[in-house]
Amino acid sequence: MNHLEALPTWAALLTAFFLVLGAGLTLIGAIGILRFRSFFERVHAPTLGTSWGTGAILLASTICFSALGSRLIVHEILIGFFITVTTPVTLMLLARAAIYRKRTEGKGEVPPRSLLRLPDRPASTSTPPTV
Repeated sequence: MNHLEALPTWAALLTAFFLVLGAGLTLIGAIGILRFRSFFERVHAPTLGTSWGTGAILLASTICFSALGSRLIVHEILIGFFITVTTPVTLMLLARAAIYRKRTEGKGEVPPRSLLRLPDRPASTSTPPTV
């Protein structure tokens, strides 16, 4: 018997729904990279695909293989956890590096410190810190 024939109809429908939803969200994130102009606008778009899109695809995988194996498959939960943790951290590091670089070079538009909710820096001294 083929594995697809053993998949119940309800599981096949749910799997298809979440696969299409995840693929659609990932596509929206990819289109966002092309549509936005600056790095600071573009940096948010891929997180949609990597968080919500991947989550929907992993949910589809969990439903499908749990129904086929007649037991709960939880490998996808670990994958989803690591993607959920690493994506925002990577986004934050990339954005901070870009802001630092733009401010150092004095090029381009950089979000003001008040939007970033960062405290104002005191006037720096000309002596480097001692190690």
